[in-house]
Amino acid sequence: MVANDLAQRIPDEDVAAKRAEALDGVLHQASPSEVIESALRIVGRERLALVSSFGTESAALLKLMADVDPAIPVIFLDTGWLFEETLAYRDRLIAALGLQDVRSIRPLDEALQREDPNGELWFSDPDACCRIRKVEPLRRALTPFDAWINGRKRFQGGLRGAIPVVEADGLRLKFNPFANVTPADIAAIYAQAELPPHPLAVSGFLSVGCMPCSSRAQPDEDARDSRWRGRPKSECGIHTVKT
Repeated sequence: MVANDLAQRIPDEDVAAKRAEALDGVLHQASPSEVIESALRIVGRERLALVSSFGTESAALLKLMADVDPAIPVIFLDTGWLFEETLAYRDRLIAALGLQDVRSIRPLDEALQREDPNGELWFSDPDACCRIRKVEPLRRALTPFDAWINGRKRFQGGLRGAIPVVEADGLRLKFNPFANVTPADIAAIYAQAELPPHPLAVSGFLSVGCMPCSSRAQPDEDARDSRWRGRPKSECGIHTVKT
């Protein structure tokens, strides 16, 4: 049974990859708004979601999405380890941008009780912590959707340095509207729309995730350098594991 399921899945994933490659060829120089508009037109609102951390640069993408259609579903992974400032910022942006369908997704209680009963997994095995608090919840949240939008940028470096505008994520399409943008582009969106900054940005946080694994950046560091400091890890897994 498993072999039959796998045999059926492989051709489907090949089709998704070829479709993503063709779309990337069309949209590789499109503006972020044009990418979002295209995703909405191709997939439809009911089958498209935007995934946002409501972090230090999130308001820019959320603003552009709201300008296209504020009713596009937004998935927010509430890991249980987020800063209170992030939760407050989420609520502030929902109101300011008129977002109509923000879904806060939490890890399963049984998974936490089984694998992280003392809340110390982030220290002993951060990959496992990310899996139960982010990767698995996102997999559940994306079940109804055929495509998703995220805010990764090439200038963030690391594994993000060569991301396409459109890629395949298993059987889903994955749109990266900000793949080509620069820090100046992001700053311009904030300035033009008078978007509020993340409360922690003013105190030196360039990238904000979970409390135990986020730190203030040094002057010569990129945003991703301040995540999982001192560990050979730069991604939580939602962008490296098929959803």
